[in-house]
Amino acid sequence: MNSIRLSVVIITYNEAANIARCINSVREVADDIVVVDSYSTDDTMAICTMLGVRCIQHVFEGHIEQKNYALSKAQYPYVLSLDADECLSPLLIKSIKTTKQAWQADAYTISRLNNFCGHWVRHGAWYPDPKLRLWDRRKGQWGGKNPHDKVIMQANCRHKRLKGDLLHYSFSSIEQHIDQINRFSSIGAAVLYKQGKRATIYHIYMKPFIKFLLSFFIQGGFLDGYYGYIISKNSAHATFLKYVKLRMLWQQKQ
Repeated sequence: MNSIRLSVVIITYNEAANIARCINSVREVADDIVVVDSYSTDDTMAICTMLGVRCIQHVFEGHIEQKNYALSKAQYPYVLSLDADECLSPLLIKSIKTTKQAWQADAYTISRLNNFCGHWVRHGAWYPDPKLRLWDRRKGQWGGKNPHDKVIMQANCRHKRLKGDLLHYSFSSIEQHIDQINRFSSIGAAVLYKQGKRATIYHIYMKPFIKFLLSFFIQGGFLDGYYGYIISKNSAHATFLKYVKLRMLWQQKQ
């Protein structure tokens, strides 16, 4: 197959602290860069304009919906989808450039390396944290359950893994992580409620405990020490909150 042209699509909301790093990291691989912004109130749009990328503002209706809208605005069928707090490692840039010259699959998975409070998390549930981010959008789009979106490809698509890491500057403080957990657990509970799901004793008492054991011990989160423990505890608490909030939604209906 001949060399392909690549669109990079990024969704944003108040990402002035991150967006320049994200955009500059894809310069060497992108033939088209489009940012879909959810009406930021900071300097996100001004920075995007200054950096010369296409900027579109669109009302946020959900992570899945926003990312699929961004896909629809890509100039080329081959896309790399990023969040504004992500950027490409040097090895990943090299891998994508090589892949563009010899496209061999329908979708490519990338290992995501998360930065938590200034610490790179290399174990536990957060690494290698594989993400499908480079693909032929004619054969797949975003799906899953908000806020935990994922790319769903058509049956019989060819998948490959790229070398290099997608660098994710997730949270600069524990407070940020807790704030997101509170927001995402509310969204997750609402999705489960609409699906008619209920929270049992198992979900509220046992599932958070199992989540912690899996993350900290079985998946090796303890190897990241103090931060590995915080991440594992917060992940377990996120599970607890989601199902407690789901239970409350059903109680409010009575």
